[in-house]
Amino acid sequence: MLLPREFIGYLSRQLVTRLTPRIIETSDASSAAQIVSGIIEEELAVEDRLNDEVRDLLSQYADYMRENNVSYQEMFRRIKNTLITQRKVIRAAGRDTGDHMKLSRDKVNDLSHKIVAELRKSREFRLKKAPNDVRLEIVKYMTELLSLEDKIDRAARAKIRTQKREIGEGTEEYDLLLKRYYAEELKKFGIDLSH
Repeated sequence: MLLPREFIGYLSRQLVTRLTPRIIETSDASSAAQIVSGIIEEELAVEDRLNDEVRDLLSQYADYMRENNVSYQEMFRRIKNTLITQRKVIRAAGRDTGDHMKLSRDKVNDLSHKIVAELRKSREFRLKKAPNDVRLEIVKYMTELLSLEDKIDRAARAKIRTQKREIGEGTEEYDLLLKRYYAEELKKFGIDLSH
């Protein structure tokens, strides 16, 4: 998943906190945050499932790629782009679309539409502004929080690069260090993902 589940929970709680009571009303903020979190997780899981499907397809074409000297990354990109177009999936990865955040602007906009639609359906919420105004506020807050998360992620990765020896990305050691440094950077900004 592009964003750690803990951060998705934090993002959801922050959205509800920032929107309440000026923009939306809710009787149960934690339930509201769970609804928002569920929407974000499900939407990000769509691309994860798509990536898994592409990997499965590529495993069937290993001989073809070897014989025709086609790189795994190039074939992965081609097949994924084809499936995204066919299925009309909004690409979640911001860096794939030139955005500076982990999530693309298109995905943030798509999420905001789905969150507002869910808020309007649920009896636990009451919108105090027009739906599009609520959606724009969601985009604004999500963009702020995702920009901060990107800054934290970059700082954690930079710390890993300062190690005396090179640690390969994707290794267990790299993942452990990234998790530790990411947590340290979160604390610098006063972010506690556990609540």
